[in-house]
Amino acid sequence: MICFPNAKINIGLRITEKRPDGFHNLETIFYPVHGLCDCLEFIESSELRFENYGIQIDTPPEKNLCIKAWNVFKSHYDIPPIHIKLLKNIPFGGGLGGGSADASFILSALNSFFSVKANTEELEKMALQLGSDCPFFINNKPVFAEGRGEIFTPIDLSLQGYWILLAKPDAAISTAEAYRGVSPRKREHSLLEELPNDIPQWKHCIENDFETSIFKNHPEIEAVKETMYDLGAVYASMSGSGATVYGIFDHEIDVPQNLPIVWFGQLN
Repeated sequence: MICFPNAKINIGLRITEKRPDGFHNLETIFYPVHGLCDCLEFIESSELRFENYGIQIDTPPEKNLCIKAWNVFKSHYDIPPIHIKLLKNIPFGGGLGGGSADASFILSALNSFFSVKANTEELEKMALQLGSDCPFFINNKPVFAEGRGEIFTPIDLSLQGYWILLAKPDAAISTAEAYRGVSPRKREHSLLEELPNDIPQWKHCIENDFETSIFKNHPEIEAVKETMYDLGAVYASMSGSGATVYGIFDHEIDVPQNLPIVWFGQLN
């Protein structure tokens, strides 16, 4: 079976409070980017195997989210081992959700391939065991996310026809570094309530709370965001905790060669 796990971007990201369990509550909007995809293929096998092509993943196979996804599914349903081949195109550690997408697509593909017929709620619960944003990729449609990023409200948001440029500087940002620099605070109104319908207005009121401290430590990321606006983006932001920056354009542009480009294309 072959499937194509896609990337996502965060539109706005607010850290609202630190929880008693040490995690943080947040508000964000997840939006799928279907044009940037990994390629996942698996077949039934005598043993569980994983092969990685394209961008190399720097974790041992047993810690890979695809293998973890099979183990989670196996804990609920009796399925045989599989041989997984992953062609990795979505850079990891970039705030694009590539690993989470791979894991969730494995769950959905196993469900279909072995005719298990687990429903969406069951798949989302399994996905949550793999990561807070993993359940998003089960339905793979725009949502307003709260809590740790796992409480979803479907939203009517379309960027169809807009162009998006994704660029990832050579910077590594750990989760610890990202959260160390933020000061959680609640706002009077939620991000969803304050999201303008007019997309060019986003740059005046929709922010990513991680940017302030991360830009101080990694000015090359801020420089990419500034370049997006210089190129004519109607909105630009870091996705998640970085390091990928995206620019949304209302027309096709000539992409400069000096940017660390991940992908450029039209949104669905």
